[in-house]
Amino acid sequence: MTHFKVFFLFCFFASQVILGQNDSITRLREVIVSDVKLRKFSSTQTIISLNDSILSKNTGLLTNSLNYNTVLYFKEYGRGMLSTVAFRGTTSSQTAVIWNGININSQMNGSTDFNTLTSNDYNSVQVKGGGGSVIYGSGAIGGTLHLGTNLSFTNVISNEIRYDFGSFNTQNLLYKGIFSNDKWSTQFGFSRNSSANNYKFQDSYDWRGNQRFNENGDYEVNTLNATVGYKFNEKQYLKLYSQSSNTDRNISLLSSSESRTKYKNDFSRNLLEYQASFNKWTTYLRTAYITEGYQYFEDNTKPDYSFGNTNTWIVKADVNHQFNSKLLINALLEYNLTKGEGSGFGNHEREISSFAVLAKYEATKNWQNEFGIRKEITNNYQSPVLFSLGSSWHGISWYQIKANVSHNFRIPTYNDLYWESGGNPNLKPESAYQGELANIFKYHNVSLTQTVYFNKIKDLLRWVPGNNGVWAPQNTDRVKAYGIEVLLNWNKNIGQSHWQLNSTYAYTISQNEETQKQLFFVPFHKATTSLAYSYKKWNVNYQVLYNGFVYTQADNNPAAVIPAYTVSNTSVDYDLPILNNIKIGAQVVNIWGHKYVSLEQRIMPGRNFNMYIIFKF
Repeated sequence: MTHFKVFFLFCFFASQVILGQNDSITRLREVIVSDVKLRKFSSTQTIISLNDSILSKNTGLLTNSLNYNTVLYFKEYGRGMLSTVAFRGTTSSQTAVIWNGININSQMNGSTDFNTLTSNDYNSVQVKGGGGSVIYGSGAIGGTLHLGTNLSFTNVISNEIRYDFGSFNTQNLLYKGIFSNDKWSTQFGFSRNSSANNYKFQDSYDWRGNQRFNENGDYEVNTLNATVGYKFNEKQYLKLYSQSSNTDRNISLLSSSESRTKYKNDFSRNLLEYQASFNKWTTYLRTAYITEGYQYFEDNTKPDYSFGNTNTWIVKADVNHQFNSKLLINALLEYNLTKGEGSGFGNHEREISSFAVLAKYEATKNWQNEFGIRKEITNNYQSPVLFSLGSSWHGISWYQIKANVSHNFRIPTYNDLYWESGGNPNLKPESAYQGELANIFKYHNVSLTQTVYFNKIKDLLRWVPGNNGVWAPQNTDRVKAYGIEVLLNWNKNIGQSHWQLNSTYAYTISQNEETQKQLFFVPFHKATTSLAYSYKKWNVNYQVLYNGFVYTQADNNPAAVIPAYTVSNTSVDYDLPILNNIKIGAQVVNIWGHKYVSLEQRIMPGRNFNMYIIFKF
């Protein structure tokens, strides 16, 4: 906890600097976007943006917000436990998570646990489908998830405190503060999510006939965030982004006779960025330091544990030149140094250097074209030349078409390369060729986006049993994934009433080319719908999530499946008329009390409740 204390003191004093420089001048809002590449070089791909109102409907851990509002499929090892994603028929390590423009997927296992992230810790959450390795590197095969903090250099002092209390002694506490003027901008916040998580297993009893509960499932997630920006003048900025988190959770038992295990993990992310614009040149210089670690206790009553830690330095030089009103060229140089130590993979070091060139050409006002190429150099593997090419045409007011093709990859992780009982240092990166076509229709208050895609992956990394019975990773499989995604948005104002509908649907085929079998834990169908109604100070919301069945074995054994399930939530909140900056609300989760599992034997909660209060001042 030492770094938490230092971090807190830094944020506190940084905030005071901002408060001392207020004036009464009102200026237009100036927002500095943290992930510039997403805005400038992703116009030929489909992006889902989750605003504050959507994120507030599914408070707590990020899995909930994404599960009910996007096409992403999540596999949870029980409520609050390990949560991994599948996007467009790919594996959990083939979706890259980007924090303020930096790839933060684990160096140890290549994926991100979404139940270690809190929804409201970010003011920008976006999901981009399709390849992104040219810009963001390893893992951006199925798509990318972008978590950002955007700065505003205006005279603002705002604070928000939110407290949730619900079933199973679940408590969420959130604070967010913004202090800014025309020179300084600071955002500071912390969140704490905890739960005893001791819910009943519906219709489940032990051999004695006693009701079963979720045992050993309590968790606690604490996060601190701070962002500080200084504006030298209209052309130069200095920004510091920082985030630290500790997650402490037991692992839910499948039976009372199992050992009570515990898993603790933490991360720290720090990014310093200098931005300068001169004439037609813009330069971004970034330095990031990222740490991650875990401790696994086979018996949580004993001090013995296995562990793993990595420390990563990232240095990036990003220069773009606006040749004319039509052509933008961007060159990127990046150097990564990772040092890892663990009881399972020993001590190892990895260096990666990369170079990329991006170009955006606006042939006309309504026709945009993008191109990118990237090459990495390291002594751990042979990296392919990556590319992306896309085009977007919006020549009709009600219709837009986007097309994109790309070559993407995922590098072997520390566990893949160095695990002491099976690691394989001769692995090749996974390689994927992808194409997609999106049609976007807009008519009055209705927006409909339909995207078809195809993804061909070779050298897929899988852990398989060897001749001596030891499991080891190998580049064994070829996979083809294709499907369709549909996004529907509608909103309508009728007097003082406002209606809003958001729906998503994904149909996914992801097959092993040799066996023609669907990959396990990839559903054929997933759909979500959210209907919101507001009248004066009242807001009502209803959500539906449908996950189709998934196979749990590679041979698609029909006896080894997780059945399809539907879960619905509803919420209502009210702005107090006397105190306009206070909102009170309540939510019913799984309102119809359906029994379902996300993973074999990992029973999820039945009907449960949550109440919340929000102060803004």
